Amino acid sequence: MIVAHTSSTAETAALAAAIGASMRGGELFVLSGDLGAGKTAFAKGLGAALDISDPITSPTFTLVREYFGRLKMNHLDVYRLVDITEALDLGLAELLDDEAVTLIEWGESIVAALPADYLEVRLELGEGDDDRRLTFRTIGPRWSSREPGLTRILGPWLRENGQ
Repeated sequence: MIVAHTSSTAETAALAAAIGASMRGGELFVLSGDLGAGKTAFAKGLGAALDISDPITSPTFTLVREYFGRLKMNHLDVYRLVDITEALDLGLAELLDDEAVTLIEWGESIVAALPADYLEVRLELGEGDDDRRLTFRTIGPRWSSREPGLTRILGPWLRENGQ
């Protein structure tokens, strides 16, 4: 587990962009956190690193948005789904391909329908208005093997005591 801290929306996006620069396709991010914790800011930063020029917005009502840049990015928001079978009806299996980076906001609710290889990103509100605590947990062999590199990338946002 890696814990990082940001102090603004722009910094949260910059952190995600730093991670996005190393994406090769096939990566899955499961984003969780309270409303306003920065999940969409994270998606915007990741999209910027993927050279996506279209505005990235939360897909709350459309459920799935696709963006094209250096890599395709699938951005899902499953907050409104009532049942895990609804996630399968979105064509989830087709979206999780090796050519795209996929982010799922509120993804903890459909983890049972996901492959067992993803980066869990938990965003929490901090003490100040714009402070965020981001907890990264690698799940599965693909992400676990990348944890040392991820730790290096996140270096500017890590605190010595990890809190």
